[in-house]
Amino acid sequence: MKVPRVIAFDVNETLLDMSSLDAVFERAFGSAAVRAEWFALMLQLTFVGGLTGRYVDFPSAQRAALSMLAGARGIALDDDVAETLGDGMRRLAPHPDAARALTRLADAGFALAALTNSPLDVARAQLEHAGLAGRFAAIRSADEVRALKPRPEPYRLVAETFGVPVADVRLVAAHAWDVSGALAAGCAAAFVRRAGKVPSPIGDQPDIAGSDLDEVADRIIEIDGRR
Repeated sequence: MKVPRVIAFDVNETLLDMSSLDAVFERAFGSAAVRAEWFALMLQLTFVGGLTGRYVDFPSAQRAALSMLAGARGIALDDDVAETLGDGMRRLAPHPDAARALTRLADAGFALAALTNSPLDVARAQLEHAGLAGRFAAIRSADEVRALKPRPEPYRLVAETFGVPVADVRLVAAHAWDVSGALAAGCAAAFVRRAGKVPSPIGDQPDIAGSDLDEVADRIIEIDGRR
């Protein structure tokens, strides 16, 4: 049986560290912990859009989630908060293990892709700033097919980009919903157990999970390197 050879990486939180945004939420809401609430609410808005057939792009969901959090707390946000947050998303630092794992997988002969729900211009800016863009054979955005992960279209987009069956794509992500989406679309998947991240106990399970990208890369080379 042919094993996955295209490794597609989620970007936000999987490759890039979002903790630099904490200062924005500390200033606006008085607590850096609101960042996690904002990100979860943003995802909820995009998921509802997908379920109801009304596409919601990531930047619109980010701004809407920010407004909802402020409204729930009775806070009047300064006009520049959303802009500062958007700029910050483009300037996230990479996790320390990101470049190392990407290099090892590329050296092992795998084709690498980035697959994100952020618009393509944002994704490219993020990965350029993080010094990772040149490590990918392709950078793709779910926005290109107007269907955000975990819908199947973005995962199929990666397969189409490389001219391979979707079963020959393996997604690497620190989000349970992303892993579940990839598996449902017919991909293989690997879960990265970043701090506070756990896989879903429901449905199909990834055959690879690791505490960081180094461990995940080791397992991918071990499992998918067998031909």
